[in-house]
Amino acid sequence: MPDRPSPTFAQLGLPPMLVHSLGREGITAPFPIQAATIPDILAGRDVLGRGPTGSGKTLAFGLPLLVRLTGGASRAGRPRGIVLVPTRELAAQIESALDESAVSMGLRMASIVGGVPFKGQATRLSRGVDLLVATPGRLADHLSQGTVALDDVKVTAIDEADHMAELGFLPQVTEILDRTPESAQRLLFSATLDGEVDTLVARYLHDPVTHATAEAVAAVDTMQHHVLHVPREIKYETVARIAARAGRTLLFVRTKAGVDRLTDELRAVGIAAGGLHGDKPQGHRTRVLAEFADGTLPVLVATDVAARGIHVDDISLVVHVDPPTESKAYLHRAGRTARAGESGVVVTVVTEDERGPAAKVMRAAGVDVDPLTVGGRDRRWETLTGAREPSGTPVPEQQTAPAPLKRETPADRRGPGPQRGFRGRGGTRRDGTGRPASGQSRRRRGGS
Repeated sequence: MPDRPSPTFAQLGLPPMLVHSLGREGITAPFPIQAATIPDILAGRDVLGRGPTGSGKTLAFGLPLLVRLTGGASRAGRPRGIVLVPTRELAAQIESALDESAVSMGLRMASIVGGVPFKGQATRLSRGVDLLVATPGRLADHLSQGTVALDDVKVTAIDEADHMAELGFLPQVTEILDRTPESAQRLLFSATLDGEVDTLVARYLHDPVTHATAEAVAAVDTMQHHVLHVPREIKYETVARIAARAGRTLLFVRTKAGVDRLTDELRAVGIAAGGLHGDKPQGHRTRVLAEFADGTLPVLVATDVAARGIHVDDISLVVHVDPPTESKAYLHRAGRTARAGESGVVVTVVTEDERGPAAKVMRAAGVDVDPLTVGGRDRRWETLTGAREPSGTPVPEQQTAPAPLKRETPADRRGPGPQRGFRGRGGTRRDGTGRPASGQSRRRRGGS
């Protein structure tokens, strides 16, 4: 029998003005998680949704949530809808994704997150907000200061609940949920549903309907997964050559110090890279993400925590510079590419001492690939990553790439030929190990 055609947004029950607004943004057909959850949310059911990152969860809960808020008016400091998220970046992305739709429905949105002046947020709340997107800690602060009350909340959505648990935010989440009416509708979305998330579901969701669109394993139909076995002494040279490729590239490292060090290393050899971690000022984080999203900054270096808010299309390569230590982290990192049906490549850089633990994590994530060796005659790793020689001209700290990002071509993916040394910070020549050539000095690398 032929496959049944997917329903349209109108057939799912969204009103014409919202469907037209989506059409103006080029969104014409729902993703599976949206088709599954929108009717139940519109019907007022509590919903438990599981889907991989990039599967369309934001619109899956956001669109019907907006519809549920129509026909009413919010009083000062009393929002009627709340979306709780783990990071500032994710709050900004959700607000951006829903803004046009909210305007079309005559609803007012706002976000309150840490790192932004409290007083300005309180003023915004006092003007009246229909849908509030918030991080738990900052919303808890506003509750304690009396600048917001949750007695009028009709719908609460919790996004990336598994990451909320990992970051230790569940006490604030439960405090917030305890301040909303018990009869309010509750929606919980997560990549995985286990551990403390199960406890949250049992305590706060009433007879929820569950929708899962994918198993918690790495996608193999839209992603290519590769492992590179790299001698430690040429690890950073290898990463730099990969980062010099054409296309938007996301590099994951384990620590904040590692982000700063690798970003400096890449800029020193001519690669316009930006760093993202929790200690960066909010203005820096916002600027770097915007430049990465619009293509003027082709390379982003991030920790796991900071990257939770990265929902950028056309990331064609994700590199685990430091292999993840658990399968959830691998799946989350990998999910930054191959979003919304696009394809992508995921590469894990593994030194000899990391081989055993990395292989165990990848098996748990459902990835089984034969590793490629870097440093010998086998040059396939250059072809699959698009690695090429960095320019060697240092990029100043505040300067980004002068031209918008171009899509990679088959020519860009060809290997650049025999491996040569490259220039580091201040034009320092490096030998084949990635260290300064003899007789030259450079600042010691920070710890990773």
